[in-house]
Amino acid sequence: MAAATSTATEFEYNTNDQDKSEGSIANYLIVRPEKGGMLDLLRYLAWADKGSGERFLESSEEGNMGEEAADHRWIILVSVIVRKIISLFGKPMEYTGFVVDFFLNFLFQNGGIMGLFLNFLQGKVVIPQRDTETFISSIGHLDGRIDLYRAGTLLEQIYHSGSAEETITEEKWNRAHMDLCIMASKLAYENAEVVQSVVAHHWKMHFVDFYNCWNDFQKEMSTQVFILCDKPKDANLILISFRGTEPFDADDWETDFDYSWYEIPKMGKVHMGFLEALGLGSRDDTTTFQYHLQMNNSNLNHDYEGSGSLSSNIDSEMEQNEWDLSSDSDRATAVGHKKFLPEIMKTAYYAVRKKLKSLLLEHKNAKFIVTGHSLGGALAILFPSVLVQHQQMGVMKRLLGVYTFGQPRIGNLQLAKFMEAHLEYPIPKYFRVVYSDDLVPRLPYDDKTFLYKHFGVCLYYNSLYIERKVDEEPDPNFFGLRNITSAYLNAIWELIRSSIIGYTDGPEYKESWFMMLARITGLALPGIAAHCPTNYVNSARLGKERAVQMSSF
Repeated sequence: MAAATSTATEFEYNTNDQDKSEGSIANYLIVRPEKGGMLDLLRYLAWADKGSGERFLESSEEGNMGEEAADHRWIILVSVIVRKIISLFGKPMEYTGFVVDFFLNFLFQNGGIMGLFLNFLQGKVVIPQRDTETFISSIGHLDGRIDLYRAGTLLEQIYHSGSAEETITEEKWNRAHMDLCIMASKLAYENAEVVQSVVAHHWKMHFVDFYNCWNDFQKEMSTQVFILCDKPKDANLILISFRGTEPFDADDWETDFDYSWYEIPKMGKVHMGFLEALGLGSRDDTTTFQYHLQMNNSNLNHDYEGSGSLSSNIDSEMEQNEWDLSSDSDRATAVGHKKFLPEIMKTAYYAVRKKLKSLLLEHKNAKFIVTGHSLGGALAILFPSVLVQHQQMGVMKRLLGVYTFGQPRIGNLQLAKFMEAHLEYPIPKYFRVVYSDDLVPRLPYDDKTFLYKHFGVCLYYNSLYIERKVDEEPDPNFFGLRNITSAYLNAIWELIRSSIIGYTDGPEYKESWFMMLARITGLALPGIAAHCPTNYVNSARLGKERAVQMSSF
């Protein structure tokens, strides 16, 4: 206990000293829709009334909202209104999701309408049990495919991969590799029992662990992520998959529409909600972001790269992990944020980082890939970004790539430049897949001068599954009249395609009645229907004109 107290006292002294020298660079903007009313929003939009703005905006700049907030008032207005609407329908969405999930599983586990009728006559009706191997999420019912595309090709390439200097360019490998990522991203929506069953029995891979972690934006254990290896011993591939935005989770959608950001010195401005989802701070006490993300905190940023072999460096870093995750209550006291930091052992960034280092130490030839759909995609690219910020270069050398699907923007142009050297050279490692009129990759809003910017290689697929490799998806902001018209026309075509794709491309592409219902909903909300993982699975498997250079194992 004496040692623990000493650690806390020493850290408190260092933190106070840093606050004096770095206080001027702790820059942030927090949007709080619950604080202000509609009249405040109108006054702020029409007259840039600072008093009205300060009711729902919190800034690090004392007494005002800063130039950026003032220059983009109408964007903030849209964000606040949308989040207010989502919050209003939060409970109805939650109850609807509960009923829909139960109903879909009730039908599925009883063999459909006819099966349910027969089971009822025989007194054998099956009642679904949540968190079991047979209880499938709404996302899983939208797209029931669980097997990998050309799984034999994928495993053969993994097991017989060449040296790390080679480059995989074969189309069949590119597609199988991308398919593994989107299928893992889709699987991340399921409970731990389903994930483990699919990985072991269908993919014939090794399930490592499933985490349900603390999300401080949502104030609950809602950040889900799982890890797998291609085989239990001498693995060549480690895959980390983050769960995305659940259809009926209002908090997930609020995160996507949140405008709040925190500026990390030298790294750039980063979406605050995504940082909170990874467990890297809390807007209730912004000093927690500084603590988790500051460059000069050697206890968090200890790097195992240096002289000697990579294995010895990892050994050194594994010893450091014991400190990373053993004295959380002391560090919570040190920064004075007792509600958030005691949960650090259950936060996604630290839990995944610790397990990843252990796996890299165990599997000497393994490389890792990070993936996710929607919100999960944002966390997937933010995870290696924070590894770089924490100077974890030994880990980053083992990064095979990052694949995201329908990912929202996570930061500004400075963040993009910060990550370029680690994800684009000597060959691209970050691939951001966007399908047609998907709304989420167009969030938060971006224009010639606005804050949020995408980076990485964008693989854009139109509604015919034709691929283009671009810097930015077409129509980067969803709200123009011409863009909306095109989105509605595409929604009509996608509904037609939904009824014929099983005949034109094979029975495995036949869409479920639930997916067709989503397509019908897309006639009113085209950007939402286009966000479904089904479109990304089809893009990976049916995509044409693929010419993407990938890094090798």
